[in-house]
Amino acid sequence: MVKRRIGLVGYGHVGQHLHNFILRQSNLELVFIWNRTRDVLVNAEIPETLILDDLDNVGSRKCDLIVEVAHPDITKKYGAEFLKHADYMIGSPTALADEDLEYSLRELANEGKHGLYVPVGALWGAEDIRRMANAGILQALTITMTKHPSAFRLSGKLNELNEEAASTSRPVTLYEGGIRALCRLAPNNVNTMAAAALAAHNLGFDKVQGKLVSDPKELGWHIITIEVLGSPQPNGTQLSIRTERRNPADVGAVTGSATYASFANSLLAAYGRGAGFHVC
Repeated sequence: MVKRRIGLVGYGHVGQHLHNFILRQSNLELVFIWNRTRDVLVNAEIPETLILDDLDNVGSRKCDLIVEVAHPDITKKYGAEFLKHADYMIGSPTALADEDLEYSLRELANEGKHGLYVPVGALWGAEDIRRMANAGILQALTITMTKHPSAFRLSGKLNELNEEAASTSRPVTLYEGGIRALCRLAPNNVNTMAAAALAAHNLGFDKVQGKLVSDPKELGWHIITIEVLGSPQPNGTQLSIRTERRNPADVGAVTGSATYASFANSLLAAYGRGAGFHVC
């Protein structure tokens, strides 16, 4: 059996989970781990042979799949280089809210031999959304993400509003509008929304709507509500779908508990689809 060779970029909570998951799979082989802070890997007793110090040298590890779970800036700086050498799974798809970057990586994936994969993360119903987009019958998509104030990592005005929510007992809407602007304002918090905008490709980052809510009452939960509208029918009716995903989460955690398993399943699914852009 030929093992699929995996490179892991990022060793936070998700990266650590994927590291342990890969080691348990008989058909996968971990060939490198990179982390912004090398000491984290050393303290975790990662073998020196697995530590990659410079992502410019990623080609030397001869990966089949590179998995990013670090920061959107990684894709901006190295995404094109990764795709030259391997399939690439973007764990921080808010990076693709940059129109030029999305276009260039899509073009590279379509014209090359490696696939560009976006994991669904905490997004429920991604495949149904993608199919409606493919058929041209997806008219509107709205995603509301509700978390405890401690679960957000924000700056600027959004952080001020989040601190306001933390000091009260009532929910505060931090943002409501197009996904593209929100990805730039909160790149570490709304990867689920970015995945939805990519699945709903006929609407994209500008037309998919997002709402970010900070609610002190939701301690221990990440709640994602998805509302879908199909195209109006001749008789005036319209397909309407609403789902709510309540994901248990440790206090202060950016990533909900069930999302770790989702990332691991996406890693397995990021295989065999060839060149092009894929939601997995």
